[in-house]
Amino acid sequence: MTPLRKRMMEELQLRNLSPMTANTYIHLVERFARYFNQSPARLGPEQVRQYLLHLIQEKKVVASTLLVNRSALRFLYVGILKQKWFDEEIACPKRRPTLPGMLSRSEMTRILDPTHNLKHWTILATFYATALRCDELRHLKVSDIDRERMAIHVRRGKGGIPRDIGLSPVLLERLNVYFAWRKPTDWLFPSKQCPDRPLDDSGLRMVCRAAGKRAGIGRPVFPHLFRHACATHMLDAGADLRTIQVLLGHSSIQTTARYLRVSLQRLQALRSPFDSLELQPVVHDEEDGRRR
Repeated sequence: MTPLRKRMMEELQLRNLSPMTANTYIHLVERFARYFNQSPARLGPEQVRQYLLHLIQEKKVVASTLLVNRSALRFLYVGILKQKWFDEEIACPKRRPTLPGMLSRSEMTRILDPTHNLKHWTILATFYATALRCDELRHLKVSDIDRERMAIHVRRGKGGIPRDIGLSPVLLERLNVYFAWRKPTDWLFPSKQCPDRPLDDSGLRMVCRAAGKRAGIGRPVFPHLFRHACATHMLDAGADLRTIQVLLGHSSIQTTARYLRVSLQRLQALRSPFDSLELQPVVHDEEDGRRR
């Protein structure tokens, strides 16, 4: 381990950043160093600029990915190498808001019904029923399923913030079938190769991707799509934003409000002011198309 890597890992620990954030920052800085085949300590603002342009122009990364790379490099140069030029010379990309991707109810049924592997089916159903993030679901333990309170304890929430969410009675019935077959003792979804460890991130993503292909979904299916679908379908069913915010573990209600833009049922329920106008019937001449 190089002294620079060791120092960066120590600083990430001192700031109490989540293990996922720490691992991501380390990985992205390593990719930056490999691109130039040099230690980042020998690289300056021009190389950072070239690398970010490489990500945009050649890798075609989205704005959120670009921002994460910039954040990782900023942490390295400002927090570790004590360089003051970063914010002055490395432009911060503007993040344009996007609509959350989601799955319809019929697509959810198409995904679940053809999934015959019980463990995979339970993973997919739990994603949709709980709206958990990928890292939150993979770190669920058997003891986190509280049958008495009908709650699920999420120990590994984003930012290290735990929370409790409701446990669906229908999901509990399906979990009981899974428990009777798999008999997990510690991790809810243990790794097949290493039973004392949870299923890794790539394994969960592979389960979702394979299920999407079986269902004939014409776009990539990944864990966060189930989260988006759960939130949007709850809005459609009449749940309020504050309740959904707590379920999702959002720190800001503005983040949760994004789902209002994809809840067609709510939008269709709104009455347009045009509907209340007392207008004369529209009659047109079939020859010239003019209104009469």
